Amino acid sequence: MELGLKGKNVIVTGGGSNIGRAIVHAFAAEGCNVVIAELVPEQGERVAEEVRALNPDSRVQVIATDVTDDRQVTSMVEQSVRDFGQVDVLVNNVGWTIDRLFLDKPREEYEKEVAVNLWSPINCIHAVLPHMIERQSGAIVSISSDAGRMGEYREAVYSACKAGVIALSKAIARETGRYGLRLNVVCPGLVVPPGEESISEESMWNQMRDIFTEDVLDRVSKSYVLRRMGTATEIANAVVFLASDAASFITGQTLSVSGGYTMI
Repeated sequence: MELGLKGKNVIVTGGGSNIGRAIVHAFAAEGCNVVIAELVPEQGERVAEEVRALNPDSRVQVIATDVTDDRQVTSMVEQSVRDFGQVDVLVNNVGWTIDRLFLDKPREEYEKEVAVNLWSPINCIHAVLPHMIERQSGAIVSISSDAGRMGEYREAVYSACKAGVIALSKAIARETGRYGLRLNVVCPGLVVPPGEESISEESMWNQMRDIFTEDVLDRVSKSYVLRRMGTATEIANAVVFLASDAASFITGQTLSVSGGYTMI
């Protein structure tokens, strides 16, 4: 299948860790140029070096960005346009949560969840839309979660934010379809990073490994119809497809990549 992505310019937020890292690699493998918008630029540079070694024809640039800060996001998009000429694809990948019962969650924790999981895609979409509308072309893929489709235990605020990402994407898809823009959403299941090298010190997984023990992960695997955990690469493949010309008549849609979990 011809995806028509060669030479396209892509922004991936949080492209230094776990799913974001896999997304960066997947776009580069298709011949794209990638901006990694990363809170921890050192981790972004590690991924950029990996990509350059595997795909020497792809340009990869790291821009230090706190996506919860709209001024930093605007600056990142402006720099991306200056350096690459245009932005064809935005991937809102950044996410963060700590699993706790709602009444056990301190306010500063769920305020961070709202800032990272909902405000960051709002900031990024708002910054890139004028450029895409002017060009009458662009694809935006946002990472939500099955938690946003069904409301997950111990993830109340996170679930609310991820549901918001789905509704946000559908609403803006309606508003901007006339300009040739497409917005879609991918909902992963639980994706555990393969190793410490694949995450930064800001990753939620530094605080979640004690929660997701081997026993817990075994029970999670059995809750999926396919009876196994998904990988970051499997999420990335769905993102790349939805951003590509092969999905040119798909917009406002939500795709779960979670082994059938939401069927239950």
